[in-house]
Amino acid sequence: MSATLAMPSALLRPQAPPWVAVLIACTAAFMLVLDGSIVNVSLPAIQADLHLSTATLGRVVAPYLLVLGGCMLLAARAGDLWRRRRILQAGLLVFTLASLAGGMATSGPWLLLARAVQGLGASALSTSTLTIIMAVFPAGPERGRAISWWATSTSIASAGGVLLGG
Repeated sequence: MSATLAMPSALLRPQAPPWVAVLIACTAAFMLVLDGSIVNVSLPAIQADLHLSTATLGRVVAPYLLVLGGCMLLAARAGDLWRRRRILQAGLLVFTLASLAGGMATSGPWLLLARAVQGLGASALSTSTLTIIMAVFPAGPERGRAISWWATSTSIASAGGVLLGG
């Protein structure tokens, strides 16, 4: 039990309540799922705005998913070595800046590069969010509630992304 109680101090500031970790994890997970839903729905608009061919349009999603999947184990191990909070913060920064760069893209190659970098940030975020909840809350009803909030935020993001992307 003492090991479980010692871990949150490395993840949160001493004065922060554990639910701050849930809020941060839910927000990061929300961003990831929302982005995926928005991009998938808005592919026709992206194609028209950037004058992309149909073949290139399929590549808008591929770099993101390839880098995300390819770097998940690396990001999880980095979280083990260099603290999950740091990896979560770095992932959030990279993901947000790459999202901004992708939103400002004026050409296909720029968008594809931004999406690949965004996948790198997403790998750090996706491996950190639930791990942080699991580390902050010991097994029991509070952990179950925290995971429920996390799952709810991703469900809302999935549905909201379809609405916002359209």
